[in-house]
Parts: sequence; C-alpha cells; structure tokens
Amino acid sequence: MTEMTCVLDCCAKLGESLIWSVAQQRLYWVDIDGHTINRFDPASGTNEVSAVGEQVGCIALRETPDERGDLVAALKSGFAFVDFATGRKTPIADPESDRPDNRFNDGRAGPDGAFWAGTMRDPPDLERRTGGLYRLAPDLSASLVIDDVGVSNGLAWNPDGSTMYHADTWRPLQTVFAYDFDPATGAFSGKRVFHDCHDLPGRPDGGCVDAEGFYWSANVDGWQVVRFAPDGSVDRTIPMPAQKPSMTCFGGPDLATLYVTTIGASGSTPMEPGQPQAGSIFACVPGVTGLEEPLFRG
Repeated sequence: MTEMTCVLDCCAKLGESLIWSVAQQRLYWVDIDGHTINRFDPASGTNEVSAVGEQVGCIALRETPDERGDLVAALKSGFAFVDFATGRKTPIADPESDRPDNRFNDGRAGPDGAFWAGTMRDPPDLERRTGGLYRLAPDLSASLVIDDVGVSNGLAWNPDGSTMYHADTWRPLQTVFAYDFDPATGAFSGKRVFHDCHDLPGRPDGGCVDAEGFYWSANVDGWQVVRFAPDGSVDRTIPMPAQKPSMTCFGGPDLATLYVTTIGASGSTPMEPGQPQAGSIFACVPGVTGLEEPLFRG
C-alpha cells in the first residue's frame, strides 16, 4: 500500500494551491485563511513565507517575471501580481466586487497561458450557488466563463490539453465535470459528468492529472486521495492521515512525488479529534509521474 507521510508539519489553517516549480525545484502553496503564500524546499525542509495580508485562493508562476512580481494570484480583493520576496501586490482586476460574500478558491495556469481561478461563498450556502470560474487572459482581461458554481475546485487539464476538469465541492452537488478544451484559444465546450462523487467518502476538492492522463482528487472530509481513470472510473484510493485533504500536485526532480495539502483549523465542517498534523503537507511516491505546471503568460 502506498503510504502518505508528513513532509512539512506546518499546521496551516487552510492549505491549498500546490504548484511545483521545475526551474526552482520548490513547492509553492498557500494558506488561504493564514493569508500567506509559501515556498517549500523538500531537499532542505525549509519553508519560506510571504505574507499578503488577505485571503489568497490560488497562485500561478509567471512565464516572464517583472517589477510587478513573479506570481499571479487570486486574492479576496481580486486578481493581482505578487512579488514573493516582499509580498507586494499590484492589482489587476476585481471581477466579483459585486459579490462581497464570495472569495477566490482553487485555480491554476492553463495550457492556453491564461490564469484560471474559481470562487465560492465563504462560508458556503447550501441553498445557493454564487460562485463562478474566471479566466484571466495573458492580456490581463478577466472574463466569467462558468457561472452558478457552489464551491469552485479541482481545475486541471489532461496531458495534451484537450480535456479540462472542473469540480464543484458544494455538498448537494460534489461532482467532477469534464469539458472538451482548445489549448490554443482557451475555448471549451461539451460539459459532462466525469464522476459524481456521492459514492465516495468526502467531496472532490483540488486535483491534478498525471502523465498517464489519470485525474487525482483530494477528497476533503474523506480521509483519502482518489485516482480516476480517463473514463471517470475509480482506479485506486490512497488513505490520508488527515480528514481534509485539499489539493494534489506532482513534484520532485522527476515529478514522481505526489504532494497533498490539508485543512487545519479552518473549513466549513467540524474537525474530528486526533489529527495533530491537520493542515500539514503530506507526500507519497505512487509509481507514476506528473506533468510540468503551465506558466501564466501575462
């Protein structure tokens, strides 16, 4: 059995948005409710912290860093460039200024070079879906591409960029969807159910795709990570020592290590006792490799 071990005992409030930098050999991640962006060096065990002063849902590395920073982020206040070394923010756009109860959540750069980020009501409203999925283009124009979302999550693409995955963690729905995707333009169509997760413990949170085209979902409140085959069937599950895994990402020198963030003191559901490392980052070697993370071209 593949075993998860704790590689960073950090006890974040709400760990999310894992991004492996091949160039730096570092693992970027955020603590949404801790208001920080982090950079972890697995070789030394060192974790650098950049305080941004507000909730940060997700980040992406920029293809061409400049004086505005080396990262793009989806913050409570909207899209912004962020300089990791200083935490300095340069605002870009606030597409949900009319939805003050919402915040940004999961997202990443896509194969089209855009930054994709979704939103959610915080705390979630089980009666209404007020979130959406946004695309920040390389020219810095922001557009709403999917509306009527409960808790936007699980954004990932298959190896050739022809399929986009997007999950809604909203408890009445808790489903991963798939779309046909054009990696040249960012256009997508053909929404379909990839997997309705009511048959599994927990709900689909953050996800990633491995080099074989299988989708890895962190099942929050399910104590496990699930690997789905391209046809949506469950290939295998890996138990977690924490109740609320929140995001998956492949990293390491050969992209053979699966990293998983978890939720600690935050979250919309009660925390079961006996989890001293909840909020920490875990890892395993599952026997497959991942994909290099796209960069934001803006």
